[in-house]
Parts: sequence; C-alpha cells; structure tokens
Amino acid sequence: MRILVVEDDARSAAYLLRGLNESGHVVDCAEDGRDGLAMALEGIYDVLIVDRSLSGMDGLALVREFRRSDPATPILMLSALASTRQRVEGLQAGCDDYLGKPYAFIEVLARLDALVRTRDQPSGAQGLLSVGDLVLDCATRSLSRKGRSIALAHRETLIVEKLMRHCGEVVTRSMLLESAWDYEFDPNDNVIDKHIYRLRRKLEEGFGAPLIMTVPGAGYCLAEEGGQQELPSNA
Repeated sequence: MRILVVEDDARSAAYLLRGLNESGHVVDCAEDGRDGLAMALEGIYDVLIVDRSLSGMDGLALVREFRRSDPATPILMLSALASTRQRVEGLQAGCDDYLGKPYAFIEVLARLDALVRTRDQPSGAQGLLSVGDLVLDCATRSLSRKGRSIALAHRETLIVEKLMRHCGEVVTRSMLLESAWDYEFDPNDNVIDKHIYRLRRKLEEGFGAPLIMTVPGAGYCLAEEGGQQELPSNA
C-alpha cells in the first residue's frame, strides 16, 4: 500500500514511518495539516493516517475538507484525545477508524489491513485480487498463476497490484512510480521498463499467454484474458 502519514510530532512520525516501511509499505509524511491535505488530494494514496492535533489545520478540518473531494479513501485517525465524544467527532468528520494514543504498532497495522480489506471487498474477497488465472493475496503479498507460486520482489508486488486493480485500463509510468516509490526517490528514465521486463519473464514465461501489454506512448495494460482483448486507446 501507499500510505500518507500526517503527523506534526517528529518522534511519532518517525516511529510510524519506520514501522510501516519495515512492513513493506510505501510511505510519505506531511508535518502540517495544510500540506497533508494538499498531498492527500493528489489521489495517489491507498489509506491516510491523520493525527487529530496538527499545526496549520487540525485533523478534523483536514478530514472534512478531504471528504468533499474523496469519499472513499480509508482514513485512520490517531489522537491522545480518545474519549467517546472525541471518537464520535472523528467518525462524524469522515474518518473510518479512530485509535487512541498511546497505541501498539501491531494494532495500527491490523486496523489498516481491516480498512483496506473492507474497501476491496466489492471487487475481491478478503483481500484477494484475481485477473484470469492470476491471483494476488494482498495480505500476504503472495502471487500465483494457474496455481503456481511466483516469487516477486517487494516493488514488483506493488506494481502488479496496481496493474491488477486497473485491469483492462492504461496504467502510466507515473502511476506505477507513485504506487511503488516515495517522494524522495529520483527515478531514472527506464526504471519502470526494467521492472516490467522482469515481471513479464516471471508472469509469462512457461504459461503460454502474455499478460502485460505495452500501450505505445501511454504505459502498460494488464490483459484480462491472456492478452486477447483490444488494447485501450491512448488518444
């Protein structure tokens, strides 16, 4: 997942970022409520973690403003203000979950997984993504094709997940970069092409039908039925 953490306490932010990165997620951080809102509105995040007490714009105001544009992206609010009334205020503002401080990091992970699993249920049961004979378990980050396990590196898994979530659509190189690298990464011109080359070898060799199609001048498209569908137009 790509996660945005909005937290103005440097120690708390560092704790979250370290744990989330070690858990295999791509994480960006904003130290100010207004900066956090601007980043959230870019629409590139799978889930937001927002502290309630922020400089610039408090967490509740951030969530309310964000919900005007995006009603769906899951939001977990963290706060030392955790009375029943304060939790209700957070949920009414538009948060999907509210966790009081201090907290155990393992609970943060569990709540994030629950939020994303709930979001994904209309298109995939219990965190499973399926495209033809290709199946990705988002919880365990395990991929298989025709029942055969395929070992992927971390960023390869994130790229495959992005392609599967947009099956049949053009996914640009920029979209793939956003799904697997944070803001501090300075990509070279062909980093995505190199990853796609390796993915094609892993996903296609020995299986007969290709899956990842190149859309000239636009990006890539994951085929729904072994590459038999018409490629999307990049017009």
